[in-house]
Amino acid sequence: MMTKDDIALAERLADAAGDAIRPFFRAAFSIETKSDDSPVTQADQAAEAAMRRIIEAERPDDGIIGEEYGEKPGSSGRIWVLDPIDGTRSFIVGRPIFGTLIALLAEGWPVLGVIDQPIGRDRWVGAAGRATTLNGLPAKARPCPALDKALLATTSPHLFTDHEAEHFMALVGATGQGPTYGGDCYNYGLLASGHIDIVVESGLKLYDFAALVPVVEGAGGRMCDWAGEPLHAGSKGDVIAAGDPARIDDIVEALSCAH
Repeated sequence: MMTKDDIALAERLADAAGDAIRPFFRAAFSIETKSDDSPVTQADQAAEAAMRRIIEAERPDDGIIGEEYGEKPGSSGRIWVLDPIDGTRSFIVGRPIFGTLIALLAEGWPVLGVIDQPIGRDRWVGAAGRATTLNGLPAKARPCPALDKALLATTSPHLFTDHEAEHFMALVGATGQGPTYGGDCYNYGLLASGHIDIVVESGLKLYDFAALVPVVEGAGGRMCDWAGEPLHAGSKGDVIAAGDPARIDDIVEALSCAH
């Protein structure tokens, strides 16, 4: 269900998105507030539109789900899932740690993912049955001998509900050191390259997490929900990424220990 041509297409989508985004970075652009109170910029819209044009021309039978322009049904059993700027707030304030996320789902399962940072030109590509690459070279997550040795990251504590925050802080206590905040999708690329051990988040949409799964798992890591179940199109969006799969059970247990 996934071919070399699909990987090449995903990279061209990332190229097109980056070309649309870069002129707006640290420049003037309009900002709107969506119904969920999240911001959207001209760059988000231009990048997603550029990617959709290519998919509609070259894969007309495939479905599309995008953060800005919604869902286009398909007939092939394959869906391209697009987040043109994951980390729009970082983009707005000029921090180059946002990224474009591109995923291909086959029968609801992520089989291809790209994390592209168009300013620093970092691009992680992961695909089922293949090793993840960073800018064409192998990326490898690192072993983590024990949970209390792990480096933990999440985008913001304010994105958790009060209940979820209690569980997250239980995990923070188990790691024995403070978490790193900020980073959005960039954290998952850094995990795939062996710089971070764990990323935990909640409330993600399909376009926020679908691309991350093949990248992390192709680097030797694992992604799942807070119950330890694999992530797919129906997952509710509470996610764990572990560079060392041996730590998954420890993470799930720690998250369940809030009082």
